[in-house]
Amino acid sequence: MKTKPILSIFAAALICAGCEGNGPNTQNGAVAGGALGALTGAIIGNNSGGHNGLAGAAIGGVVGAIAGGTIGNSIDHQNGTLYHSEAEATTNVAVEAVPPPPPPPAELQTAQPTPSAVWIYGYYDYDGAQYLWVPGHWEIPPPGAVQFVRPHWRYRGGTYVYIRGYWR
Repeated sequence: MKTKPILSIFAAALICAGCEGNGPNTQNGAVAGGALGALTGAIIGNNSGGHNGLAGAAIGGVVGAIAGGTIGNSIDHQNGTLYHSEAEATTNVAVEAVPPPPPPPAELQTAQPTPSAVWIYGYYDYDGAQYLWVPGHWEIPPPGAVQFVRPHWRYRGGTYVYIRGYWR
């Protein structure tokens, strides 16, 4: 199997990751669903006799990403991890000095999947110990939201508090 088509399939899965909303379970579910769907689709496509592994992987990746993102989005809604204000997105991570993130990797904005989708540029999320890169992706804003506020640090009472990304 060639590496470039696999990366394209994975990129397609990441595109769909943001189409379900903004929350950690939504994105994790979409990425995991896309990867598992691509693998399953490639196996089924390759074993179908016509050696259609690439087409199967592409279809499986997209379907898996949508299904995984939808399931993760449901969990985000149940857990309250879809943020609609800075107060909701404020974490308990507080530091005296903001740790500098590594330089962001290069990324390519892909074609808009639907007219209502908004491009969210890649950003570093901070988990209290390290920065984790969240690739740029398309998202359909939650009802009533018009702008995505990128994660940031806010100085409060002598320390910096980490604020996750949220829609407003």
